[in-house]
Amino acid sequence: MKNNILITGATGFVGSHLLQMALAQNREVICPVRGSSTSDSQTPVIGTIDRNTDWHVYLTNVHTVIHCAARVHVMNDTEADPLAAFREVNLHGTLRLAEQAAAAGVGQFIYLSSVKVNGEMTALGEAFTESDKPQASDPYGISKQEAEAALLALGQRTGMAITIIRPPLVYGRGVAANFLSLLIWVKKQIPLPLGSIHNQRSFVFVKNLTDFILHCVQNPQAYNQVFLISDGKDLSTTELLREAAKALEVPSRLLPFPAGLINFSATLIGKKNIADRLCQSLSIDSSKARDLMQWTPPYSVQQGLRESAASLVSTNNK
Repeated sequence: MKNNILITGATGFVGSHLLQMALAQNREVICPVRGSSTSDSQTPVIGTIDRNTDWHVYLTNVHTVIHCAARVHVMNDTEADPLAAFREVNLHGTLRLAEQAAAAGVGQFIYLSSVKVNGEMTALGEAFTESDKPQASDPYGISKQEAEAALLALGQRTGMAITIIRPPLVYGRGVAANFLSLLIWVKKQIPLPLGSIHNQRSFVFVKNLTDFILHCVQNPQAYNQVFLISDGKDLSTTELLREAAKALEVPSRLLPFPAGLINFSATLIGKKNIADRLCQSLSIDSSKARDLMQWTPPYSVQQGLRESAASLVSTNNK
């Protein structure tokens, strides 16, 4: 009887939390890591993930693959052809793993995708759903969208169950990039012109995300389904920063600048993409995950922010 879960990307942000939770639930896991070697002789090494990767040796006793590894979105990509670089890992590398998994008799393939498949923003008061037509616009989102389509087609051909999960911005202990920058700004008590932003953005605490991923393992209700997943409580940028200040136990120093002025000023200095993330809405409807899967996020936004803040303090980010 197959009893292992194969997790890719287990050294990454989401993957490391997923591995920790899976082990806490006494699940049997195997986690090949990218690279040529490791200092731990017990850690399997898969090397580069692309269209030529050989996964066979790790799939013998696996009932579910959870594919978290990816070429992630970057702000300033230096690749001459970013789309080709994203496709090599996120499309061709994913399909290579899925084809070999199906051939090995793996029953379920869970793919960590992205809300970027739906698009970059929503109108205020509206939310993305799983039934919306995909509108990926950047190379990362396009590669994820193409991988989703390829996986669903493979599932139809082979009978391997496919589960696709699209999170929005994921936060928690060890978060990096823009979310970490916001926490650092708040911790330093830097006055920010973000006190009158009335957008709505969905987020997901990493422990809520990993709890849902494991809830989908070998669950027939999750087979051949796409899920948008969030904490279930949207926040404006202003509300997020105020809650972060509470978690960090510092005063909230937010100045009430109009969003239009922020967008105009950011456009003048070539930072419109940052202003869009701060001022535009990106909301998702995650009711399908709750209703079909009978799942409720086990952690609140406040709990997630407190854990994010605690990790920021413990690592002495200043």
